[in-house]
Amino acid sequence: MLNRWLFKQVDNSALVVFRVLFGFLIAIEAFGAIFTGWIRRTLIEPDFTFNFIGFEFLQPLPGNGMLWYYGVMGVFGIFVMLGFKYRLSIICYGIMWSAVYLMQKSSYNNHYYLLMLLCFIMSFLPAHRWCSLDAKINPETSRVSMPRWVWVVIVLQLFIVYTYASIAKLYPDWLDGSFPALLMRSKADYWLVGEFLQQGWIRYAIAYFGLLFDLLIIPLLLWKRTRLAVFLAAIFFHLFNSFIFHIGIFPYMSLAFCIFFFPPEKINKWFLRNKKRYYDKGEIIIPSYRNFLIGAMSVWFIIQLALPLRHWFFQDDVLWTEEGHRLSWRMMLRGKSGRIAFKVVEKGTSDTIFIDKEEYLSRKQLRAIPTKPDMIWQFSQRIEEEYAKKGKKVEIYAEGKISVNGGPYKPLIDPKVDLAAEEWQHFQHHDWILPSNSE
Repeated sequence: MLNRWLFKQVDNSALVVFRVLFGFLIAIEAFGAIFTGWIRRTLIEPDFTFNFIGFEFLQPLPGNGMLWYYGVMGVFGIFVMLGFKYRLSIICYGIMWSAVYLMQKSSYNNHYYLLMLLCFIMSFLPAHRWCSLDAKINPETSRVSMPRWVWVVIVLQLFIVYTYASIAKLYPDWLDGSFPALLMRSKADYWLVGEFLQQGWIRYAIAYFGLLFDLLIIPLLLWKRTRLAVFLAAIFFHLFNSFIFHIGIFPYMSLAFCIFFFPPEKINKWFLRNKKRYYDKGEIIIPSYRNFLIGAMSVWFIIQLALPLRHWFFQDDVLWTEEGHRLSWRMMLRGKSGRIAFKVVEKGTSDTIFIDKEEYLSRKQLRAIPTKPDMIWQFSQRIEEEYAKKGKKVEIYAEGKISVNGGPYKPLIDPKVDLAAEEWQHFQHHDWILPSNSE
């Protein structure tokens, strides 16, 4: 039964079209980062970046090196779209993208993480077997079919992403519409729709349409009777997000995924009119690496299911501590603001120096650091290292307050703890993060 489900040959039109769309979008992502100034603001202007902890060896290239870096990425994206040296191109893009993702977290977006996962997944899929330069150069490699496990992997990954995004919305500030209202308040000056978005019922429409859309989109796309209606709803939903929130290629990539839910004859009619359709012959081809493939898929999806759950094993609310927030599909769930001050005390003396953060941090980093405990810890470590190079042993203390979703400001960091002496624990709560109910 498992062999029939995973290894039965099916038409590969959806995968082929998705490869073209995906390659186009990742090329746009790379070139867009150059022309919008994102690279300059995020990777060139700062004196240093806040890496994912443990990946400090990943640093931006000097000078304008990152502009060239992204230019090369864009070329690899075009190669993916054209199906030229496909596996090499998608692997190279994936490695380069992952390096940048782990190199900085001042700009964090869930689609950055999803893009990293997709590059990894796509590098194993036979997406270049039709409508590609690879297939044209080597006709013997062309195919009109693929094993069904390819479709299963894509759809299951999407189901995990959307379902966890929906579950994460099940908290009071989302359900009562207060956070969506706060989100829309910042869009009041938008052309044409700004005033409309301030109406009272809009907050509830956004809250419950967003929650139900994420929860039901995959099941309803799988059902033929609801597929077209849900696809039209998806177009509205993702274009609305693109216009209002300016979140790059993510809305368009989400729409591109819908291709996997339409029958091959429709896809061929719309996109691949010259493609010979694969007619189901019930053919099952079991590869020699069957057991390895099933084992690898099982491990992959266990990890994908487990990572978004880890914040439940930390003390206090993830909205407050941020512990377990990343890699968890917690998309646009909260708004935080704060202020923080750092002071340096030289050991053995009473000398105290208050750090001028603007001497070290870019504007983007200054906005991010007050509400992110891991970045506060990293900045403290960097300051301690700077003084150590001067032969001085110092203690670093931080004091600040944050507001979550427009609530009252409360202290976040214990001002009595020397952060320079603290170790970072990836899977443990940090006691120097004060409880969310502290005053």
